[in-house]
Amino acid sequence: MHTPSSQIDQALALLKAGELVGIPTETVYGLAADASRPDAVAKIFAMKGRPANHPVIVHIAGRHQLADWAQNIPDAAWKLADAFWPGSLTLILQRKPHVPDAVTGGQDTVGLRAPAHPLTHELLQRFGGGLAAPSANQFGHVSPTTAQHVFNEFGEKLGLILDGGPCHVGVESTIVGLTGEHPTLLRPGGVSAEAIEAVLGVKLIHHEKTSTAKLRVSGLLDSHYAPRTPLLVGPLAALENEAHRRIAAGERVALLHRSHMLIAVAGVKSHAMPMDTEAYARDLYATLREFDGDQFDVLLLETPPQDASWLAVNDRVKRAASGWLT
Repeated sequence: MHTPSSQIDQALALLKAGELVGIPTETVYGLAADASRPDAVAKIFAMKGRPANHPVIVHIAGRHQLADWAQNIPDAAWKLADAFWPGSLTLILQRKPHVPDAVTGGQDTVGLRAPAHPLTHELLQRFGGGLAAPSANQFGHVSPTTAQHVFNEFGEKLGLILDGGPCHVGVESTIVGLTGEHPTLLRPGGVSAEAIEAVLGVKLIHHEKTSTAKLRVSGLLDSHYAPRTPLLVGPLAALENEAHRRIAAGERVALLHRSHMLIAVAGVKSHAMPMDTEAYARDLYATLREFDGDQFDVLLLETPPQDASWLAVNDRVKRAASGWLT
């Protein structure tokens, strides 16, 4: 791990040489490369084991760089950039012809975001271009929210990790599609749909209900953000029954719950998850990583609340889960 204040020069040199750097954002840590260089972007895919047709988000310093990457930019994009950038919002726009297929997955769209983390914002301002930066983990695995997570994932294979501390948001950015007739919520995340709708003055439509469901964007695979230990999700009573059954069979069980537990299950490691949405989102990936590995045979997670403020958390839990209990 490295001290970030003295490492930006080194990061810039590596990026300009076509190498990879681990970078902090307010959402999760990213694995960054110069987005204008297909050879550099290819190294991201190789290190992550990511499918070549899966697009990556281009990170920029701010709205002044939008037109460097996108064309036919609608008014809605400028409004959202003014309202939420730097921040946890990715805009899907029509790409300019020079944008590499390596970034777009061969599509005619590009995802753009200006991250809010001060360290990476400074890096982007000095870099001047765009950084392709999907989450810094093996493809499909739990996203990293600390520099140590990134190191645990890649070790010495990644030459530099800028350590910006724990991620403040903890789940990936909200993705909004702006290439169709109506703004479309493609992935819930760090900025709420309600906040976006308030700025635009229109309701977002959800991608499952439109032809944009065919659009490939980051983090929309059914199985994603998943621990390697099986993760079962359900109400607390069902989890307690499952825990008793598993313990009787000699398995090692961790129970991640929000409800007050009236019954302690002997032999089960229990962990209380945060009660409020923001803290839960911030802790979710770190908790899954803490309990992943060889120490447990199964992780049991209590279903989070289902109201609108938990949309992003529930999206990530759905993709991380290997099964559901009722």
